[in-house]
Amino acid sequence: MNFCVIGAGAWGTAFAVHLVRLAHEVTLVPRRAEQASAMAATRENKEYLPGFPLPAELRVTADLAAGIEGAEVVLIASPSHALRETATRLRDLRGGASRLRLVVSLVKGLERETYLRPSQVLAEVLPQHAVAALTGPTNAAEVARGLPAAMVLAAERANPCVTDVQTALSGLTLRIYTSDDPAGVEYGGCLKNIYAIAAGCCDGLKLGDNAKAALLTRALAEMVRVGAALGARPETFYGLSGFGDLVATCHGGWSRNREFGQLIGEGRSAAELIAHRRTVVEGYNTAASFAGLCAEKKIDAPILRETHAILFSGKKPAAALAALMTRELKRETASAPAVART
Repeated sequence: MNFCVIGAGAWGTAFAVHLVRLAHEVTLVPRRAEQASAMAATRENKEYLPGFPLPAELRVTADLAAGIEGAEVVLIASPSHALRETATRLRDLRGGASRLRLVVSLVKGLERETYLRPSQVLAEVLPQHAVAALTGPTNAAEVARGLPAAMVLAAERANPCVTDVQTALSGLTLRIYTSDDPAGVEYGGCLKNIYAIAAGCCDGLKLGDNAKAALLTRALAEMVRVGAALGARPETFYGLSGFGDLVATCHGGWSRNREFGQLIGEGRSAAELIAHRRTVVEGYNTAASFAGLCAEKKIDAPILRETHAILFSGKKPAAALAALMTRELKRETASAPAVART
């Protein structure tokens, strides 16, 4: 199958490497011409995924028109704030994508102004194309190295192409499941970044394993509650894009969101850290989006609310913890997940 991956950060590059490993025809399209030239010359993404040689079969170009020519599937791995602009560029070149069957989001974040999920942004900009979302607990370096992982590919409507892409993406090192609940799949992939920042704050404050375990348990319950209130199916959050991604991102030493939270817990300010970062911390802007969305929909989300206060109001992590620990005492409730086939 012919793939075009738009976006050459760590994740876009790693996924392109995975596709080449499966013997697909793959073109990787960095946003900047100078990045594309450097990657083509050195056969390495030294900026975002150093230490992983690019396969000789991987084509790298900054020319989007050339990248999508002949592509059957386009995967977009841009930051959430750049997704609409990227999709618009693709739309304006649609005449050159005569074989395009599916546009897939690899993005984990809501659009800041509209609160739209990535696949909703794609559907709005590219109404003539089928769209889907691909997400799950996947560290870019591990995928590039060929370590085993699993993801979920979600689309609202039944489409034979989705099954074809599921097969094309799957192999000995990556297993792809499908879902018809893109809302749950994408909300899970977005929310876990916010909770990873909170988990990082626990690490920075050196609160121990008990505190972190309690936080993640209640974060999962909150994720289910928020997602269900927004129209997603509760059982989706017990899958790869919810629980799976939550565990990986909140514990992984590689997680940018967890590391960001840890630095805040150690005393750094969020504004200072964001101002000096080259790589994107999706949980930062996503916290603002979900805070606005929850306020608009009158959804109670105390962990999310306190994390937002840390990030945007300068609240001290210890004070946020105290606010959570002194809330009204309640009976524990949890939704029973549906049994999934493995």
